[in-house]
Parts: sequence; C-alpha cells; structure tokens
Amino acid sequence: MAAPRNIVVETGKLMKDEETAEDSPTSKKPIGAKLDGRFPLTGWEFTVAFSVFLVFSTGLFCIYLTMPAAEYGKLKLPRSISDLRMLKDELGTYANIYPTKFILGYCSTYIFMQTFMIPGTIFMSLLAGALFGVKGIFLVVFNATAGASSCYFLSKLIGRPIVSWLWPEKLKFFQTEIAKRGDKLLNYMLFLRITPSLPNLFINLASPIVDIPFHVFFLATVVGIIPASYITVRAGLALGDLKSIKDLYDLKTLTVLFLIGSISILPTLLKRKRIYE
Repeated sequence: MAAPRNIVVETGKLMKDEETAEDSPTSKKPIGAKLDGRFPLTGWEFTVAFSVFLVFSTGLFCIYLTMPAAEYGKLKLPRSISDLRMLKDELGTYANIYPTKFILGYCSTYIFMQTFMIPGTIFMSLLAGALFGVKGIFLVVFNATAGASSCYFLSKLIGRPIVSWLWPEKLKFFQTEIAKRGDKLLNYMLFLRITPSLPNLFINLASPIVDIPFHVFFLATVVGIIPASYITVRAGLALGDLKSIKDLYDLKTLTVLFLIGSISILPTLLKRKRIYE
C-alpha cells in the first residue's frame, strides 16, 4: 500500500514545482499565449518590475536634486509642440548656464522614459534639435540606444507575459520572420529600425523574447535610428514651422526611409536571387 501513497506525494511535488516555475520571471511561456484577460504578470514578476522601476526612479530623483534650481519657475517635460515653443528659450538659457547639469538631466530623463516605455521621447528629440542644432543627433542616438538597450534587458527579465498579452499575433509573426533570416538577421533588424514597419516599442520588448542576440539588437539600433533621428532633430531647428507630430513623417519622408531601409536588405534579396538561379 506504500506505492500509491508515494505516487500521490510525488504528484503533489511535481504540481508544486510547476506552479513555482510558472511564477518565476525567467520561465518561458509559449509565444503568443493569451492570458484570458487576466493581469499578465505574476506576483513575483510584478515585484521584480516594480523594484527595477524604483531603482531607476530613485537614481533619476537624486540627479534632479543635484541640479540647480531654475530662476524662472518650474521646468517641465514638453508634452506637445506648444510646450516646446514655450520652453525653448527658458531651457536654452538654463542649458547655457549649467551645460553639464542640463545634459545629465536630459540624458537621464530620456533614458528613463525609453526604458519604461513612457510616451514623449519624440518631444525630447525635437528639444535636442531646438537647443543644440544638428549636433543634437548625437545626444538623441546615444539616449535612444541606451534606453532601448535597458528596455531589452528589462523585457528579457519580465517582458514575455506582457508582450504575449498585448500583441500575441504580432509576436508570432515576428518570431516567424526572425526564424527565416539566419545569418542576415542584422540586415532585417536594420530595415525594421530604419523604416516604421514595426513600432520601436514592440521591437524593444519583443527582441529578447524571440531570441535576437543583444549585439545584433544593439548594432541595428545604433545605426538604424540615425535617419529618423536626423529628421526629428532637423525639425526641432524649425519649431515655428511644425504644426503637429504628424508633419514629421509625411509621404516624402516615409518614402526616403523605406528606400534607405531597402538598401539594408539588398544583400538578402541578391542572395535569394542567386539561390533561385
């Protein structure tokens, strides 16, 4: 009669192990699996996410405490084109008086927003153009790459259930396309970064889930965002002529981006042509 009792005990242990594995932030759930409308994160995953957010927030707050107070009221993050126009002169004066502190605060804020997917980085990029001119492209590319990399590692830790919950079909499609690329993965990632084929937010979150190596992700990001960053920074130089964010990407601009992106996947197309011949 000991055998049935042992089976029950082993079965109970197995069920407990499975529950523990599912609750782990590093456990892999099937790609595209839906969570039946429930909150996608387990208690452990939510704790990890909140802890990371708390660490970043504390660091950002400490940086703000070291910055000299503005003499002309509270500076705020620009959330619209009109905000940018009103803050341009004040922020320009602040940046001229405290250049190092301003750049540190600007970079920290940009990376924080990019890491935690907070909307508004487009206004930060326009601000770089308005304050620093074309040289602002270096700030934008650095911050966007650093923020995207932080988001990559955060998603690697706890992003799978979130992406599977928000974009199950898009994630399956992305997984299929990545599996096709093989040694031309960098070319494909460059195409995605240069063109607006997929949202950058989705690329940042989904890349570690579909096992895109970080070095490929990093190279594609730092090179691929240059054209769009240049367009945004140039637009920041002429804020008076910019009516809305939609004006940044008109048909002409989108055509140019897709042409540049097509160059990145040209080696892949030529290789396929040789194979078929």
